[in-house]
Amino acid sequence: MGATDTSGTTALLLSLADSRLPTGSHVHSGGAEEAIAQGLVRDCVTLNAFLRRRIRTHGLVAASIAAAITSGRLDPVRADAETDARTPSQAARHASRAQGRGLRRLAGSAWPQIDWSPHGRQPHLAVVYGIIGAATGLTGREIALVVVYTTLTGSATAGQRLLALDPAEVAVGTLALMGLCEETATLAATELASLSDPLQDVLAEQHLTRERPLFVS
Repeated sequence: MGATDTSGTTALLLSLADSRLPTGSHVHSGGAEEAIAQGLVRDCVTLNAFLRRRIRTHGLVAASIAAAITSGRLDPVRADAETDARTPSQAARHASRAQGRGLRRLAGSAWPQIDWSPHGRQPHLAVVYGIIGAATGLTGREIALVVVYTTLTGSATAGQRLLALDPAEVAVGTLALMGLCEETATLAATELASLSDPLQDVLAEQHLTRERPLFVS
């Protein structure tokens, strides 16, 4: 790959990982709001522990789905069913599909050559990332890194807002997790992960009963 191609790939990766991307993900905390409400996350230390756990579980599974699609090892329609099977919580499935709908809508304008008709209106978020990765020539590891990174930053930003934490301290904590993000993306690109985190499943379900939550999930 030439220098121009590498530059273009880097810009695409940065764009997909940009928190300003209008996919609706800013209204999802990835379980952070419920973890805070239950006292599991109280400060930067406990937030970082929550983020580390989320990367190693949900982040790994979602990234492995996206990577398998991008590399051609998994059909997107089958991948949607595989994602359902790996997401025990119905609330978490709904959150994934809601964010997938937002990214699909954006991708429809950015990459009009993609045929979305086989995938319905609300494919899972990881599936949409995988389809975009395949259509834009990214590698499985590259799209996996985007998925892992956005999994991290979404919950980190929510935690910062809800606990009124020092943004600089939160940023330092997330930077310290970059090595884990890289390792997780590499692992995700090798094979499909099939694990779940009972704690995050419970948090997702309990969030539905909370009165007037600030985040959808």
